Amino acid sequence: MNIEQIRKEFPILQQEVNGKPLVYFDNAASTQKPKVVIDRVADYYSNEHSNIHRGVHSLSAAATEEYELARKAVQAHFNAKFDHEIVFNKGTTDGINLVANGFAKSFLKEGDEVIVSELEHHSNIVPWQMACEQTGAKLKVIPITDSGEWIMKEFHNLLSDRTKIIAVNHVSNALGTMNPITDVIEAAHSKGIPVLLDGAQAVPHMAVDVQALDCDFYVMSGHKLFGPTGVGVLYGKEEWLNKLPPYQGGGDMIKTVSFEKTTYNELPFKFEAGTPNIAGVIGLKTAIDYVNEIGLGAISDYEQELLEYGTEKLSQIEGLKIYGTAKNKASVISFLLDGIHPYDAGTILDKLGIAVRTGHHCTQPVMTRFGIPGTVRASFAFYNTKEEIDALYEGLLRVKKMFS
Repeated sequence: MNIEQIRKEFPILQQEVNGKPLVYFDNAASTQKPKVVIDRVADYYSNEHSNIHRGVHSLSAAATEEYELARKAVQAHFNAKFDHEIVFNKGTTDGINLVANGFAKSFLKEGDEVIVSELEHHSNIVPWQMACEQTGAKLKVIPITDSGEWIMKEFHNLLSDRTKIIAVNHVSNALGTMNPITDVIEAAHSKGIPVLLDGAQAVPHMAVDVQALDCDFYVMSGHKLFGPTGVGVLYGKEEWLNKLPPYQGGGDMIKTVSFEKTTYNELPFKFEAGTPNIAGVIGLKTAIDYVNEIGLGAISDYEQELLEYGTEKLSQIEGLKIYGTAKNKASVISFLLDGIHPYDAGTILDKLGIAVRTGHHCTQPVMTRFGIPGTVRASFAFYNTKEEIDALYEGLLRVKKMFS
């Protein structure tokens, strides 16, 4: 990859913060946008905007075509069997809530069990807690090791005839752990249990084939895949999407409405009530085209190179401890400097133009597991460089010196 050229394609990377060149290491929270995505969204609003699906005029027809072409692009990107298995929504959180709400209404009852893991983002804990509270079901948790990996023996012990769904992340946002999801899916399906995968942290780093994985649901957010905010995807197997009740009522998700009875639309429109984020969906297609042009294989290889370099470099700093040392990791390094609060470290790094994330990263159970308030998290994307990691290293040495 020509990293120098790639960096020129991201306008925000050309700016300075506090008089220093921006070093953006907060990619696990949200990635930056290439100019082609920014321009595509602007072009839609400038030249193509109209509401979709319901209009007979030319602008509406053109916008509808672009929206549905985006659906087919997402289908191809994730190798879904049918394009109607792709549901557009607000993001990963929205997709998980849709499935959890549907299970609470139709599949969970008192005494049933839902399995999550200790690595989950709050977005894949709270909706299932709410579903359990509504139904009397119980939440079961896969514990993790000191290295941040699932204890698979404990997972197998949790499986039972009472398990109705397993909802786990593909990659941990807090620690970067790449989880053994194929083992989980195989074990679950041997007992007829569906599996939902939170793919928010996986899709920017690797190719995802939902048919090869054989997962029942997969959720992701566009803004983590170099696309716009406020747009995401729920993939669901056709059979499961047909079983789930509608999540919201309104326009586009209906076939007929009377005061006596409403009948619902076919897939995927049953789950797309109201005017969607049309510009966001179209921008997401452009983002997918962009990363595919670079190549997810090349992206993955380069980011692993950054991860290895960064891990080795930061490990040289006395008093720095890395949390999350799994054998298989995405390009995330979470760490603490001995005796220095993560917020203090993050604030000083910001003065040096270095953007990191500090805190619990919406994974408070992970922090509780390690007995810490939070971490400093540096997360890398394919537009980052080893020179930027060197800047982080030097910045952390300054942090240490200030608190010595």
